[in-house]
Amino acid sequence: MLKNIDSIDPIILAYILLDWRLMIAMALEIKNLLNSMRSELTNNILKFWLEHSLDFDNGGFYGYISNDLIVDTSHNKASVLNFRILWTYAAAYRHYGDEKYLMMAERAYNYTVRNFIDQKYSGVYWMLDFKGNPVDTKKQTYSIAFAIYALSEFYRATGKKESLQHAIELYHALETHSRDPVNKGYLEAFAKDWSPISNTRLSYSDMNAPKSMNTHLHVLEAYTNLYRVWKSEKLAGSLRELIDITIDHIIDPLTFQFRLYFDNYWIPLSKAVSYGHDIEGSWLLYEAAEVLGNEALLVKVRVTSVLMAKKVFSDGIDKINGGLFYERKNGILKDFKEWWAQAEAVVGFTNAYQLSGLVSFLREACNVWSFISSHLIDGRHGEWFWGTTADGSRVIHTEKVGPWKCPYHNSRMCFEMLERLSKIAADNEALFA
Repeated sequence: MLKNIDSIDPIILAYILLDWRLMIAMALEIKNLLNSMRSELTNNILKFWLEHSLDFDNGGFYGYISNDLIVDTSHNKASVLNFRILWTYAAAYRHYGDEKYLMMAERAYNYTVRNFIDQKYSGVYWMLDFKGNPVDTKKQTYSIAFAIYALSEFYRATGKKESLQHAIELYHALETHSRDPVNKGYLEAFAKDWSPISNTRLSYSDMNAPKSMNTHLHVLEAYTNLYRVWKSEKLAGSLRELIDITIDHIIDPLTFQFRLYFDNYWIPLSKAVSYGHDIEGSWLLYEAAEVLGNEALLVKVRVTSVLMAKKVFSDGIDKINGGLFYERKNGILKDFKEWWAQAEAVVGFTNAYQLSGLVSFLREACNVWSFISSHLIDGRHGEWFWGTTADGSRVIHTEKVGPWKCPYHNSRMCFEMLERLSKIAADNEALFA
C-alpha cells in the first residue's frame, strides 16, 4: 500500500492511514449502496410510474395521484411534470435499452410535443386541462428549460432528430425572448406571445422577482445537456455566460450559498437560503464546466463546488436525525425534509468527495441515503413521499404525483450514483476486490 513507510512524517502517515481505514470500512457499504440504487431505480421508481401514472382515457399522464393511490382524473397537467417524465424514461432507455422504458419515453415525447409546445409563438405552455387543452399559456423560462433538458435527453437515447430540432428551437426562443441582452441572465416569464406580464413568480411560495436562482440553475442544466449533443459555438457561449453569472452574481462570495432572487440588475432581493438548491447547484455547476471542456474554468469551478458542499455539510445537515433541512428564511430554520433535496444531497456530497477526496463527504451521502430509505421511500404504495417532519415521524403533503412531484430528482440520483459509485469502486479496486 505504502512504499518507504519509514520515511513518512508520523502525523502525515496517521492521516493517510485514517483515510485508508475509512475507505476500507466503507467498501462494503458502497457495494451495498450500488445494489440498493439499482433496485430502487428499477423496482420502485420506474416501476411505479409505469404502473400508476398513464392516463389511458385522455392521453399522457395523470396530473395528480395521492399517497394512497387515489387518482384525480380531472386534475390539470403541468408542463414541468410531463417534461420530467420524458427526461426520466429517456434516460432509463439510454441506460438500460429496455423497450418498456422506450414506450414511456415515446408516450411522453408525443404528448408533450403535441400538446405543450406552442406551434405559433414557440415556447411551452405552463398548464393544460386534463383533456390536453391549454389553460395557462404563460411562457415560464423554467419550464422551457425542462423541455430542452428532456428533448435533448430523448435525442441522446433514441437519435430522433426531430427531438433535437425541437430542443434547438426552444433554445433560440429563450435566447431571443427571455435573455437580458444588457444585464445578462434570463427573465422569469412572459405572456403567450412573449409580451411582458406582471406576475412572473414560479409558484405561490416564490418571490415575484425579475430573475431567480432556480430558473438560472435549470437553464444551466438544460444547456449542459443540449451541448452534449449539439456542439454549437453560440450555445457554448451561452453556457459559459451562465457559469459566469452563477459565480459572479448568484453565489454569495462570502458564504458560498445561493442568493435566490434578484432585480434586473442582479441586486439580491432576499437573504433566504435553500440547502437543497445549494447542494444541487454544487454538482450541476461542475457538470456544466466539465461538459464545456474548459480546463481553466474547471479548476475555478472545482473549488467553488467543494466550498458550496462544505457549507451545506456544516449548516444544512440535521446532525441528530439525519437528512437535509429545507431552508432558512428570515433567520428561521425550516426543518422539514423534502424528497428532492435529499436526493440532490446524495449526489452533491458524492460529487464533493470525488472532487476533494474527503471521505466525510461520501460518508454523509451514505447517511442521507439511510434517511431516505428509512423515512421517504413508501414501502406500501411505492415511490417516495413528498417529505417528512424533521425526525421523519410524520409525512408532509399528500401527493405522490403532482405538478411538482415527479420521478426526476430521485431517478436522476440513482442514475448518477450508479455511475459515480462504479467509478469510485474502480478507482479503489484493491478495496473492492
